[in-house]
Amino acid sequence: MCIIFFKFDPRPASKNAYRLILAANRDELYNRPTKAADFWGNNDILSGLDLECGKEGGSWLGINRRGKLAAITNYMEGRPNPDAQGRGFLVSNYLMDKEQDSYSYLKKVSTESHLYNGFNLITAEFKAKQDIVCYYGNKGSPEPIRLNPVGIYGLSNCLLDTPWKKLLQGKRQFSSLVSDQTLSCDELVEELLNVLNNQELNTPDPLQESQGDGYTKSMLEALSAVRVQTPHYGTRTNTIILIDGDENVTFTERNMLDCDTSKWNTNSFQFKLQS
Repeated sequence: MCIIFFKFDPRPASKNAYRLILAANRDELYNRPTKAADFWGNNDILSGLDLECGKEGGSWLGINRRGKLAAITNYMEGRPNPDAQGRGFLVSNYLMDKEQDSYSYLKKVSTESHLYNGFNLITAEFKAKQDIVCYYGNKGSPEPIRLNPVGIYGLSNCLLDTPWKKLLQGKRQFSSLVSDQTLSCDELVEELLNVLNNQELNTPDPLQESQGDGYTKSMLEALSAVRVQTPHYGTRTNTIILIDGDENVTFTERNMLDCDTSKWNTNSFQFKLQS
């Protein structure tokens, strides 16, 4: 499970305003081997990497210096195919691709979507003349869509903006924050991390529960929070990405250490997009 909130505005009012504000949680088994975010691919791509056997090199969220960004969430389903291809490569492959734009890439992915368990994939391009964000979910429409700019979106483990209670709660808090123009960059990051670490349970939620065939009642309750926490599975990474009107990127990642929900480490990266 995962959750993502984001707002993009291709024409911010000033260079200090943000073209993109994104806040995301990665939920996973605590002991799944993972490399924390860093630059790779000739120092061009910034992301965490999956180190699970057979899925090494996949990712869940990343950005490159040329302004390409991708993020993925799994679609909640009780009995996934254990032989399906690793969904994390859909993120890594897009970030490495130097030919296809965001929509064309998703169009290609849509023709191969049967090879994967359920997923939602966001691909974006932040360039000097135009910002584009696209979405495709292989359990929804057969065609990718281009998202309307100056929008606020939420994505969890159903289709884009499906009104699960946890998504609505987090989106309200996110929307309130991103409308506050008085916050400094550091303050905004800190407040967004607070949104991502809200452990309030949003139960009952018949809409989410109706998709949870194969899940226990206690697990469905745990999954109803923005920050998921169980003894062995839950939110283990928070990520904030900010892109301002002057091409500056701030990427902040907060990671759980040693499978211990009380131990966390935060790293931040700053760089300028290449024109």
